[in-house]
Amino acid sequence: MMAATTATHCPYCALQCGIHLTKGTTGLTVTGDATFPVNNGTLCVKGWSAPETLTHRDRLLTPLVREGGERGNPLVPATWDEALERIARRFSEIQGRHGRDTAAVFGGGSLTNEKAYLLGKFARVALGTSNIDYNGRFCMSSGAAAATMAFGLDRGLPFPLKDIPQATTILLAGANIVETLPPLMQYFEAQRSRGGTVIVIDPRRTPTAAWADRHLAIRPGTDAALANGLLHVLIRDGLVDEAYIRDRTDGFEQVRQIAAVYWPEKVEQLTDVPAALVVEIAHQLGKTPHPMILTARGPEQQSQGVGNTLAYINLALALGAVGKPFSGFGCLTGQGNGQGGREHGQKADQLPGYRRIDDDGARAHMADIWGMPASAIPGVGKSAYELLTSIGRGGGVRALLVMGSNIAVSAPNASTVCERLKALEFLVVADFFLSETAELADVVLPCTQWAEEEGTLTNLEGRVLRRRKVAEPPAGVRSDLDILSALGQRLGHRRQFTYANSEAVFEELRRASHGGPADYFGITYERVENEQGVFWPCPSIGHPGTERLFSDSFPTPNSRARFHAVSHRSIGEDTNEEYPFYLTTGRVLGQYQSGTQTRRVRALNGIGSQPFVEIHPATARVIGVAAGDRVVLTTRRGSATFVVKTTTSIREDTVFAPFHWAGEQSANRLTNTALDPTSKMPELKVCATRIERAALP
Repeated sequence: MMAATTATHCPYCALQCGIHLTKGTTGLTVTGDATFPVNNGTLCVKGWSAPETLTHRDRLLTPLVREGGERGNPLVPATWDEALERIARRFSEIQGRHGRDTAAVFGGGSLTNEKAYLLGKFARVALGTSNIDYNGRFCMSSGAAAATMAFGLDRGLPFPLKDIPQATTILLAGANIVETLPPLMQYFEAQRSRGGTVIVIDPRRTPTAAWADRHLAIRPGTDAALANGLLHVLIRDGLVDEAYIRDRTDGFEQVRQIAAVYWPEKVEQLTDVPAALVVEIAHQLGKTPHPMILTARGPEQQSQGVGNTLAYINLALALGAVGKPFSGFGCLTGQGNGQGGREHGQKADQLPGYRRIDDDGARAHMADIWGMPASAIPGVGKSAYELLTSIGRGGGVRALLVMGSNIAVSAPNASTVCERLKALEFLVVADFFLSETAELADVVLPCTQWAEEEGTLTNLEGRVLRRRKVAEPPAGVRSDLDILSALGQRLGHRRQFTYANSEAVFEELRRASHGGPADYFGITYERVENEQGVFWPCPSIGHPGTERLFSDSFPTPNSRARFHAVSHRSIGEDTNEEYPFYLTTGRVLGQYQSGTQTRRVRALNGIGSQPFVEIHPATARVIGVAAGDRVVLTTRRGSATFVVKTTTSIREDTVFAPFHWAGEQSANRLTNTALDPTSKMPELKVCATRIERAALP
């Protein structure tokens, strides 16, 4: 008897690599899908080891509730009826006493499109609260806001990945693709093999920077200054596309005036990038036929993240690259459904289809879909960190449902966030393991994992994909869609929360998105299956989907892109005598996000079992530590302990720590909560720290 093989997708990053899962006598085995045009059969170590979490001994198999309903009591097993009834009753009681907005929902960028849609509907219809946001606020919000401001639409990559090898010069700002998106490297390797150039901007000489043709070791927090300096040289030396600027954009004169004061020598003082190198890179970009500029979390996870991203967009527009073949600007999405997750209603200011919640037409459209008056749809709620820090304060959140996120690890200033979570009257967490957030909950609901459910996700290039069910979930485990439907029904909305399956939810999502910026109306499960994914916008069944955006016009009121005048401004907190070093954080190859899954996988722990701090050898000598020593990093928010890794690949004034661990090893105990005024992105990428030798254990 032949083993059954199913085509589906990896559960981790936004590439959503195609995989084949084969059922055998010893469980599921993974092979790369060589026919899928994103990864072409290649996988990283996380993809190869993905099935291990499905049968892990830590798997939650039954709902858990606080014994006697009292905080401080242990979590004990309960039936689904007991758990769901307790949730519905407690949310109703708290909202009845304190108002609808005292209940909140927190989602995640790993949820399928169907889950993200239904989570937003649950918040606004079943709970009637404005307070819903998600962990993508800590990931893609700055890039999304900047793209919307400049182009009228945010799709991380407005062109397919297959365009990358055709680009002649790529400027890559704040992305370490070798470790965070390994299968994506095949496109950059193909680009260089054709004679292309890759330039990396990063405070660290990451494996990606070391592989690239040039590395600009920028001072943390100075991206806008560098981008303006490059634009200054392009303008000064006549390398901008004047015809494109005239015919397709607005706002360039204000940007020209700002760029005039960022001459190369001044930029060197601000960024530590040599003036001659600023000129060289600007000329490389200005003289290449197909320039491409890509940003990631480096410039975006800052309190000026939107401004940084807009400054890089200004470069792409001035070069006339946006909307042209094999050229342009894009943001590299990180989370598995980071793109789709921000399109369909789990952000505080958005309705499905990427509609604004404060738009009367959007509200009327959704009211018709949901069968309720438009006036009953709540307004704009609090962004993620603002929502979390409102807990326990006057008029703040008192009851919280968390789905698809481990905020006790992933949120900035994590110690304070944990204290806020403890101050809740009622906390519900749906997860497949007892995460650090779930450990604080009053009710924990065990949910299905990726290979046990159906649904769609949207990858970093805007391609809507099909997740296929391969294995039956353990007895006693339910899908997030079932959980939301059951709770919606118990809260008095049976008609709005009755679905036959995930496809029925997607059919409603199609109608909800129709006519919106992210229009999925022409996308069906059948089309996704037959066409290896469909690119949005796709407004009708006969529409082929849109691989490349902006070729003829921009979805703005006058069909033109907009420059934005951006000046460099200081980071939220700079170094001083007490905190003399910059701390930057990020991901490593062997772990992913908060580590809830990856820290339980043997193969991944074999290459990344504990957090470390990268320190330049010269800095280590001054502090009096060596490789393998334990040190304490302290910022204005707290302290965490790491093992020293000395490397010349980092600036002497900067240290790097990964954020995948919890407790005393949590880098996010240290990170700054200063928010970008537009995106509400916390400044996760740079803060001031000091380093001290740790006491012996």
